[in-house]
Amino acid sequence: MKNKIYLYALMGLTACTSENHKMNAIKLAAYPETKMDSLTEDYFGTRIADPYRWLENDTASDVEAWVKEENAVTQNYLQQIPFRDKINARLTEIWNYPKYGSPTKEGDWYYYFKNDGLQNQSVLYRQKGLEAEPELFLDPNKLSEDGTASLASLAFSKDHKYCAVGIAQSGSDWNEIQVIDLATKEKIKDQVKWVKFSGATWYKNGFYYSRYDAPVEGKEFSNQNEFMKIYYHTLGESQDKDKLIYEDKAHPLRYFNASITEDERFMLVYISEGTNGNEVLVKDLSKNEEPFQLLFKGFENNYNVIDNAGDQLLVTTDRGAPKYKLVLVDPKNSQESNWKTVIPESQDLLESANHWGGKLFANYLKDASTRIYRFNEDGSGKTEIQLPGIGTASGIGGHRDDKETFYTFVSFTNPGEIYRYELETGKSELFRKTEVRFDPSLFETHQVFYPSKDGTKIPMFILHKKGMKLDGTNPTLLYGYGGFNISLTPSFSVARIMFLEQGGVYAIANLRGGGEYGEDWHKAGMLEKKQNVFDDFIAAAEYLISEKYTSSEKLAINGGSNGGLLVGACMTQRPELFRVAIPQVGVLDMLRYHKFTIGWGWAVEYGSSDNKEQFDYLLRYSPLHNVKPNVNYPCTMIMTADHDDRVVPAHSFKFAAELQAKQQKDGNPVLIRIDSKAGHGAGKPTTKLIQDATDFWSFVLYNLGAEVK
Repeated sequence: MKNKIYLYALMGLTACTSENHKMNAIKLAAYPETKMDSLTEDYFGTRIADPYRWLENDTASDVEAWVKEENAVTQNYLQQIPFRDKINARLTEIWNYPKYGSPTKEGDWYYYFKNDGLQNQSVLYRQKGLEAEPELFLDPNKLSEDGTASLASLAFSKDHKYCAVGIAQSGSDWNEIQVIDLATKEKIKDQVKWVKFSGATWYKNGFYYSRYDAPVEGKEFSNQNEFMKIYYHTLGESQDKDKLIYEDKAHPLRYFNASITEDERFMLVYISEGTNGNEVLVKDLSKNEEPFQLLFKGFENNYNVIDNAGDQLLVTTDRGAPKYKLVLVDPKNSQESNWKTVIPESQDLLESANHWGGKLFANYLKDASTRIYRFNEDGSGKTEIQLPGIGTASGIGGHRDDKETFYTFVSFTNPGEIYRYELETGKSELFRKTEVRFDPSLFETHQVFYPSKDGTKIPMFILHKKGMKLDGTNPTLLYGYGGFNISLTPSFSVARIMFLEQGGVYAIANLRGGGEYGEDWHKAGMLEKKQNVFDDFIAAAEYLISEKYTSSEKLAINGGSNGGLLVGACMTQRPELFRVAIPQVGVLDMLRYHKFTIGWGWAVEYGSSDNKEQFDYLLRYSPLHNVKPNVNYPCTMIMTADHDDRVVPAHSFKFAAELQAKQQKDGNPVLIRIDSKAGHGAGKPTTKLIQDATDFWSFVLYNLGAEVK
């Protein structure tokens, strides 16, 4: 590596600074001299260079050395931001408030999570009766010294004697299931390893789970995962004695998960080839050794069995209903012509349904905001459960014999309210309200609908201080995702509140590819139509500028995972439109993403470079392959983590190296922040969350020329 030199960042050059920062111009250390190989690969007659493929081997010594040097450059830059400590102090202050989860009733006990404020992981408590004294049941903070071990799943046995707990280390998707005796609160000897994308599904004296074979040592977080299998674990036995329940040797790239109806009458096996569309098998467990039967053939549609009503199954599906419906299906005669519609498709998206207490409960999305309705079991008697406002409600489920449930409501300025819903009266009452050290009355939220490139109306939430002037000078962050049928609904973030306090505008665009308006909306942003998503995001930026919320000099963009792809594609397509870009844990190499861990499962969403037609459109937008030389790209901080085995860090490594090599001389900074003992985001401890937010917002505010008060 060449010796470090320092370049003074002047106005309009490396630090992306403004008049406000002339006295604090940042000195940017030279980037590491990243080795370039001559490797090329032939894709249907097109030769594609891949000079940084060596960075895919994340455990190699030369890659570890590169990571260390890149982090040194990034931290050197961030440490020079004059208000970084001030931001950290404010974030720590407003993060420090009690956070509660909704109670769930299991046997005689109510279980709920609580975080005192700055605990790295939330703690599981329980109490007998709502007025009883709570007792600590499980403290995940004691699973590791640094708080990087977290709970990934929780499942109680039907006799309420045991609880199966999935534990993840350092944010990895790999889980280990342990079992706790509910009477003693002690862990028993049962231990199940190499579980991924599965919890425990209890049945009689044990549970079903899905796992992969143990990976090659040293490649646990990068090698492709193949041949998922379903096993049954009997309590008291070692894992090597677990019974293989289901596998498919002919299809190595499929997911398999087991489910049991509450009365233990039916077992279901869900099969999928990716993130959209599934096949479902069923077995009547009341008939010994009966083989699985095909319930729904895959993989064109989505099916979810929510429960059974006697010998019939209640199923939500988008088959013939892009916004979903609830149907009753006889597993012995499961052809579509025999289905009975219970809740028909409506103008709004049926997001989920539950069956408990002899009633049906349906969660809908109307313009990305929650509506909840209660029905009789035959679909009659539709009654709306009134919510406090425009926001997101979740958790209104329960067991068949429950008479009450709890649900949460949040909005952009409401940190959370928990309501107790009583089945007999149909009334909700406030059970617990969260208090945060900020004044929500100072801020406002509104929803707009703007035209995309092809004229499609796209909804967008915009948050800012009341009385803000629309003069084009406001520091603004535009966030998006746009994929995998995932809906962006109102949520609360203390980190976002800090930005709003500083006069920032926060915008969330509900792009095509998401799930806000059902499967048609999703399909309009996948495969060969993926460019629609980027056009929607670019149009959102242009709307914010034309309406004088901000300007290109004051606009930052951000997204994570598929949203990282979104940011990478938009900053390479329209670099002049944005001042700051932060792609987090992004899918950035669209030609090789499917070759790592479970990336193959996204081919149903993106397509694959193994297919000529799909290769052609993937190449057109793949961020890594569309970086051009001598272009001044936005001030960029790529964020990733060393234990991310969902979107492997190689994506971010290669993108950073390519940007640094081709960035215009004396152009904007291109940094990469590589977290340690962290993964794709789930289970990240509070200390890391605060540090992430500190660096994120410090970089954004500094490079937007904002004054931090």
